[in-house]
Amino acid sequence: MVDTSVDLCGIRLSNPVIPASGTFGYGYEFAELYDINMLGTFSFKGTTLQPRFGNPTPRIAECTAGMINSVGLQNPGVDKVISEELPRLSRFFNKKVMANVGGFSIEEYAECASRLDKCDIVGWLEINISCPNVHGGGMSFGTSPLAAAEVTRAVKKAVNKPVIIKLSPNVTDIAAIASACEGEGADGVSLINTLLGMRIDLKTKKPIIANRKGGFSGEAIFPIALRMVNDVYSAVKIPVVGIGGVASAENVIEMMLAGATAVEVGAANLVEPFACKNIIEALPLTMEKYNINSLSEIIGGANG
Repeated sequence: MVDTSVDLCGIRLSNPVIPASGTFGYGYEFAELYDINMLGTFSFKGTTLQPRFGNPTPRIAECTAGMINSVGLQNPGVDKVISEELPRLSRFFNKKVMANVGGFSIEEYAECASRLDKCDIVGWLEINISCPNVHGGGMSFGTSPLAAAEVTRAVKKAVNKPVIIKLSPNVTDIAAIASACEGEGADGVSLINTLLGMRIDLKTKKPIIANRKGGFSGEAIFPIALRMVNDVYSAVKIPVVGIGGVASAENVIEMMLAGATAVEVGAANLVEPFACKNIIEALPLTMEKYNINSLSEIIGGANG
């Protein structure tokens, strides 16, 4: 009997498979299709302090082996998420959920995280530092070790639950940023967020996305994500959550060998709603195929 369980920042997961924020809503859409309690957990839709309508349309562009999105953190705001979405979720999900937090200032990150920290169903706070810093010239908090450290420090002071910083890949040295977050008390890091991409409509000769560019995700980015997960695993001692192009049980195992403690599945959910269910069901046989008895024992195994 193989063991698929892992420990993520002190919370035991029955398996390492986690639907990524923005690809699983608040869970109830998928709960109509299968019992989502089979998931390790999931990261719900990115939440900001105030409601956001999001970016202008079109927001989606198809790509070979992936997609580009520029949704713009559309969400009802943290208070409505707490008063409406989380009580609804608790009716059909009996595990701890990961709260994904966005912000446009350090104060907003801290306040939004503080409110979600008080919710019983929330197990971890995943802080998305790919948001633009409105007080710092518009550059993403995640592109600077100093800015990433400042967000981490502020959020850690405001909450009691484990803080996982979600890192942007649109940087020169992602390991340095992960190390800066670890230095300010981050309990874990998740990576990678989407790469910047663009498509042009040949008929109109204009960008397909109204915002011109957006986040590129999907199977095409898996090798890049794998390399960055491995780089960060070698640089920090805190858990790493691997994200980027994961679409199979084999991908999950590869991510874990690179250094991931758990693995988020993103774009695959938008193509195949049963993607995470299929991956979880395939894990035991895939483990047996590669002579793996326990997933927790292979974390970072490719570095040995």
